[in-house]
Amino acid sequence: MTRKRKKGHYSDNALQNIILSIYAENPFKAYNNKQIASMLGIKDKSGKHRIYEMLTEMLSSGALREVKRGKFMLSQEKLSNLSNKKKFVTGTIDLKKTGKAYLISDEGGEDIFIAANNVHHALNNDRVKVLLFPKRKGHKTEGQVIEILERRKTNYVGVLEISKNFGFVIPDNPSMPYDIFIPKTQFKKAKNGDKVVATIVDWPEHSNNPFGEIVEVLGRPGDNDVEMNAILADYDFPLSFPKTVEEDAEKISTQIPKEEIAKRRDFRNTWTITIDPADAKDFDDALSLRKIKDDLWEVGIHIADVSHYVRPGTPLENEAYNRGTSIYLVDRVIPMLPEKLSNGVCSLRPEEEKLTFSAVFKMNNKAEIIDQWFGKTVIRSDRRFAYEEVQQIIETETGEFVENILQLNALATILRNQRFNNGAINFHSTEIGFKLDEKGKPIETFVKESKEANHLVEEFMLLANKSVAALIGKPKGNKTPKTFVYRVHDEPNPEKLNTFTQFLNKLGYSLDIRSHDALAKSYNNLFDKIQGKGEENMIETIAIRTMTKAYYSTDNIGHYGLAFDFYTHFTSPIRRYPDLMVHRLLERYLEGKRSVNKEAYEDKCQHSSDMEKRAVEAERDSIKYKQVEFLLDKQGKIFDGLISGVSKWGLFVELVESKSEGLVRLSNMKDDFYYLDEDNYQIIGRKYGQKLRLGDPVKVLVKQVDIVRRQLDFELVEN
Repeated sequence: MTRKRKKGHYSDNALQNIILSIYAENPFKAYNNKQIASMLGIKDKSGKHRIYEMLTEMLSSGALREVKRGKFMLSQEKLSNLSNKKKFVTGTIDLKKTGKAYLISDEGGEDIFIAANNVHHALNNDRVKVLLFPKRKGHKTEGQVIEILERRKTNYVGVLEISKNFGFVIPDNPSMPYDIFIPKTQFKKAKNGDKVVATIVDWPEHSNNPFGEIVEVLGRPGDNDVEMNAILADYDFPLSFPKTVEEDAEKISTQIPKEEIAKRRDFRNTWTITIDPADAKDFDDALSLRKIKDDLWEVGIHIADVSHYVRPGTPLENEAYNRGTSIYLVDRVIPMLPEKLSNGVCSLRPEEEKLTFSAVFKMNNKAEIIDQWFGKTVIRSDRRFAYEEVQQIIETETGEFVENILQLNALATILRNQRFNNGAINFHSTEIGFKLDEKGKPIETFVKESKEANHLVEEFMLLANKSVAALIGKPKGNKTPKTFVYRVHDEPNPEKLNTFTQFLNKLGYSLDIRSHDALAKSYNNLFDKIQGKGEENMIETIAIRTMTKAYYSTDNIGHYGLAFDFYTHFTSPIRRYPDLMVHRLLERYLEGKRSVNKEAYEDKCQHSSDMEKRAVEAERDSIKYKQVEFLLDKQGKIFDGLISGVSKWGLFVELVESKSEGLVRLSNMKDDFYYLDEDNYQIIGRKYGQKLRLGDPVKVLVKQVDIVRRQLDFELVEN
């Protein structure tokens, strides 16, 4: 904050220090001599001229820099000196659509508030340096962005609105509050109203909007392919493979040489199956079962040996690393590897010989591990099952390979019970599915259920993952563990956990946070209690946010949610790059070779975690789009819903049928004047006292569907 100063006579030295203090208080604002004079209370012509001369001297001395004719800012050298005296933090910007932001500090702790006029052209998710303001009693910590360390995103998807000699791209992304100015020369054949990809090329210091150019024209808004490609483009995912990568894939032989089979443990004559979703094409994993004697079984978890085909330094390898993961949108898969590998050579298709990397366990009827083995194998799957088929066999105890499937399920059930008894948290999340017509339009919605067949596969994958991680992370003889890629999950943030507990208390629920085991049990009890209730989705969402995010790291801290001391991702190398790294490291260490460079692999872990996060967000966006699109032709219809959130704007209502969430605006509720009772998660009618609370069942009319913004407006109707 600059202050008006009383008119008076300053010595040159004093005047220089005062001027420097003005610039130091606002290090990214440019001022001319008239503005500085006004701040100092100097109004006469000679005084303004003296200020101008002083600014010119300070420019010559290097204290200031001229950013525009007659306008000056603090020099980088002075800014660095300032940095040594004041408190600075670095972190990631969380930018709101209002223009204000919060800094998520690298040091942890509370988020730092940044007013819109102090964001200094930082965009959502940028890494920045922030100057902290002196803490005011009773106020949140505030700061000002003084440097953008890393611009995380420059490409934005939006709709082009053209005026006579220029245009603006209105971004789809709600975290991008600025429209992008596009000169007429940079339209690149885009027409008014087209959905486009624009890249930011400049952002002049005194401009309210970034300047950009069109880099791709996607098509007309509302078209299914355009919207799905827009989601991918917004997260910077490629829409196709480069020619060099496709050519590299085509060189791979589909025939397995006999000498390669001879190097491997042969499971081709062992009963083996795959279990996947009905529409899956890439089969990463297979299960085998062999009875050794009455109380002893050999269970094999066989994973596609992608590392045999994708070699370091090749175009295939580089592309897989850059993508990091496959992306699963509602109507399509954007694979990490070209189709020849993902659906062909590497996919464990039935009645085909396939190269695999396996974890093989001898276990008794109590699912106790008697022995384990890890190594390269060759398999031949007897049958490709869909989850629904296996579920029917489990429920009816009849069908093809019934005895083996029931035996696998019995062992998996024991493993699952042991896991929860050991403190694993059974996070619930509702997953919505869609039945699409030939144009990709959703004509039906359904909730995906996870049943015994899903749990069967899940438990054996978890067993393989944790066993591989423990093999390397906990070597025999107290040897130093070699560098490895772990999937880790830290303990919940105590502040967030305490806030969540207070929130639950107001809703009539509780959490026991005295210990990990107590917390895990009370979490699981909570999820059972809220099932099918209006507050279910909100509580589950907040519960997951309370927990830290799982990520990849070379530093093993265990997996809190699964209650495993060691855990990794070994079982999906067709669709996840970290699994490919794990395969290579496991093979290397089984051969007795030395440890790899930790720093290099930590960088790869960070990249993989970042790409996974982006893929998850893209997948959520595609679901949100389809949920809104499903209601596009249902405006004016009435649906059952549950109040899923309350705010000063109104009630959020989740429809029972499609799990679509929309807003009932308080301003549209004409039967009374409602106000928000934030502490009790409800709104109350001032005149008649009617209360509408989180979790209450309601009926709503679909009032408006905004497919471009993916927003739904509902209207309450009487029950």
